[in-house]
Amino acid sequence: MARFIFITGGVVSSLGKGLASAALGALLQARGFSVRLRKLDPYLNVDPGTMSPFEHGEVFVTDDGAETDLDLGHYERFTGVAARKTDSVSSGRIYSNVLEKERRGDYLGKTIQVIPHVTNEIKDFISIGEDEVDFMLCEIGGTVGDIEGLPFFEAIRQFAQDKPRGQCIFMHLTLLPYIKASGELKTKPTQHSVKELRSIGLAPDILVCRSEGPIPAKEREKLALFCNVRPDSVIAAQDLKSIYEAPLAYHREGLDQAVLDAFQINPAPKPDLARWDDVADRIYNPEGEVKIAIVGKYVQLEDAYKSIAEALTHGGMANRVKVKVEWVNSEIFDREDPAPHLEGYNAILVPGGFGERGTEGKIKAAQFAREHKIPYLGICLGMQLAVIEAARNVAKVDDAGSEEFDHEAGQKRFTPVVYHLKEWVQGNHKVERSVKDDKGGTMRLGAYNAVLEEGSKVAEIYGATHIEERHRHRYEVDTKYRDQLEACGLHFSGMSPDGRLPEIVEWKDHPWFIGVQFHPELKSKPFEPHPLFRDFVRAAKETSRLV
Repeated sequence: MARFIFITGGVVSSLGKGLASAALGALLQARGFSVRLRKLDPYLNVDPGTMSPFEHGEVFVTDDGAETDLDLGHYERFTGVAARKTDSVSSGRIYSNVLEKERRGDYLGKTIQVIPHVTNEIKDFISIGEDEVDFMLCEIGGTVGDIEGLPFFEAIRQFAQDKPRGQCIFMHLTLLPYIKASGELKTKPTQHSVKELRSIGLAPDILVCRSEGPIPAKEREKLALFCNVRPDSVIAAQDLKSIYEAPLAYHREGLDQAVLDAFQINPAPKPDLARWDDVADRIYNPEGEVKIAIVGKYVQLEDAYKSIAEALTHGGMANRVKVKVEWVNSEIFDREDPAPHLEGYNAILVPGGFGERGTEGKIKAAQFAREHKIPYLGICLGMQLAVIEAARNVAKVDDAGSEEFDHEAGQKRFTPVVYHLKEWVQGNHKVERSVKDDKGGTMRLGAYNAVLEEGSKVAEIYGATHIEERHRHRYEVDTKYRDQLEACGLHFSGMSPDGRLPEIVEWKDHPWFIGVQFHPELKSKPFEPHPLFRDFVRAAKETSRLV
């Protein structure tokens, strides 16, 4: 039966709970334990699938088709454990489940209340798969004191009481602000946060304190005294140059040892951190640099493309180069020539997205990459727009476009080389969708197989002709235009197993121009870079040497 670690946050949000959880999971793995990580989010959306990237960053998709928080991406990247639907839940999902049960009559006429019905639903969720791993790490989103989070805090309090003594511990992450004027590190916000936590029945076993620099001994002792934790359980979480240094940094601070001590696991297995030493070496000792432009419309918030940025970093590590990513707003190209903005980059990446805004600029970026022989990777919408660019400028379908943009505008303006996908095969059954369906969870989501053509560039990159990748989209390239496009040199080198849905396109006469309908960035890890990103960065490295 698993031991449970509940990770909470205080003072302010975005301190790095997800990263701390992921790093701790990696450290426990390094000591030979199996782990699974979960995220419990207090917001009332059923999932983040319909939320703007400006609101919540990217949506991370699991193999089984769940749209989840970006922290699950951190969990996968650091531990290599594939996330599942059962690893992410929101207040919206919990309340939805409770109300469905109430409508069915499952509660036998009882008055439905937060305690016990909502809290029991949360506890049932936490318990899923508890016999599969040694440690279950559960991160509670938001901060202590948030009104939406109270049912989750109450549920984990009850859960720890229900379990045998010593099977659950609590780790609290807070901010230690440095007041420049007085030259002091202030512990009072952390004290108040712990006081708030204790007022709802939770006492932290481990205190992780985010700070710009080391925590002096005097402040550690003060925190230990006033927050009622052991001095060696006050862990400093300092700012790092790279998130991939986090496991080593937390190990130096003694986080994994503090956790094992809290569970009274003694003697503890020694950690094998060779994998993370190699990752740190590749990051801090590159043998060159490449500049890659990400042309998108959510560039003001880098978390909107979190997995892509990390996958590029992984590709750089595989090639021993530093990848300098620069974010280019595609809307600029609606008004201006892209050449002055894109010259000087060694490669161009156009990511996924929804809606028409900024798409004409992305089409111009794809055209620039094609004409100037610059390595190009188009992901999801980035592939669709590369096909539209080819149709307009090479295949002479002058008004080529996507049904998505016509649906959004409410009028027909384009010849749809990209159409709304109404049915597809998932496993052994057919899935059907309508344009009028709800937006949430109605896309082609999760892992699907693709067949690559032998001798194609992608088959060479993957070293295989059968692959499985994660999808998140409701529009597809229309195979009706395949012959016309292939006659011009745009090759459909990857298809769904039934041959109906294009998965990959590539320009035959281009050094490296690939568009993929799926999201390869979701499966990339620092110790196992995704083949496409590894080769994309290699191509960028080749381009940098030609300049």
